[in-house]
Amino acid sequence: MWGKSFAAGLLGLPFATAWVGLAALLWPGTLQTNTLPWLLMAFPVWIGAMAFAFLCRTGLRAWLWLGGSTALGFALLYVVKALGWTELTA
Repeated sequence: MWGKSFAAGLLGLPFATAWVGLAALLWPGTLQTNTLPWLLMAFPVWIGAMAFAFLCRTGLRAWLWLGGSTALGFALLYVVKALGWTELTA
């Protein structure tokens, strides 16, 4: 139970940040109009990620699933920015 709790607490917010950020960058339209709605979606995604940790059978599985999907989300963010698939100019 402690493993799941720590996975939920430590990986829930980075998971939500990575995937909501990726959705905000790739959503059609300007970044100025997409940012606020996607920021509002960050909280439900965060809660969902924390709930998902408790659906896993063991704490190790929770760490592996949340950790892997968080790393994948940030890797995709890096790739999207590196390839210039967004309107972001910095």
